[in-house]
Amino acid sequence: MNISKFGRGNIFISLVVSLIISHNAIANSEEATTLASQVTELPINATRSAVDQSNPYLMIKGAAEQTFQRFAREQQAIQDNPNLLKDIVREELMPYINYKYSAFKVIGTYLKKTTDEERRAFVPVFREYLVSSYAQVFTLYDNQVVNFSPERTFEDKKIVAVNTSIIMPGRDNIDVAFKVRLNTKTKQWQAFDMVAEGISLLDSKQAELGSIIRQKGLPYVTELLKTKSTRDIVFKNRAVKNENTTEKKEQQG
Repeated sequence: MNISKFGRGNIFISLVVSLIISHNAIANSEEATTLASQVTELPINATRSAVDQSNPYLMIKGAAEQTFQRFAREQQAIQDNPNLLKDIVREELMPYINYKYSAFKVIGTYLKKTTDEERRAFVPVFREYLVSSYAQVFTLYDNQVVNFSPERTFEDKKIVAVNTSIIMPGRDNIDVAFKVRLNTKTKQWQAFDMVAEGISLLDSKQAELGSIIRQKGLPYVTELLKTKSTRDIVFKNRAVKNENTTEKKEQQG
């Protein structure tokens, strides 16, 4: 598939809408892994149905199905209050995303230039940034079909790529691999990256934020993402429709 046909941004929007789950110089860095493990895990909703995390393939499929089932159940409430999408992402998706590991990978080569305090402040903010980002693209969900590739053996592996294909009616399908990592302590799998047509989501985020970290420091990026995370979720189509309606009224007036 020719990536330029849709553009990198549109590819990732389509992928995140389809499944909503989230490598670089430190992709396998033991230092990043160790530091990430020292950040306290945030509590999750205890009433949420458990997804099998002992199998990376079942984990990805289960998290996706669970999320879209809730999305369907609360569709009317979401239309009335789009910010409810943030709650769905927090409760249904984030337990299966290793956001701490992802956060340290985004910091990348600047890891040694940051303090423990700065990293501990960054991780939960990065988590909420992911929540807000995923919730926003969720507004574009339009019942896309996802085909999951057959399960392969993952014995003795710590990182597995779960391959899927996003069915895009009238367009080329999009191949996407979810990078899933095994927590050797808990024996549970969590997603940490998504690669679409050879493009890594984490690489994109690192490229976007890395230069800012270098120029202004991690605390600045933490505050930047904190601001972005507090923005309201907006249905773009609805916003465009309202703008068009207002413009017509002004022209008629």
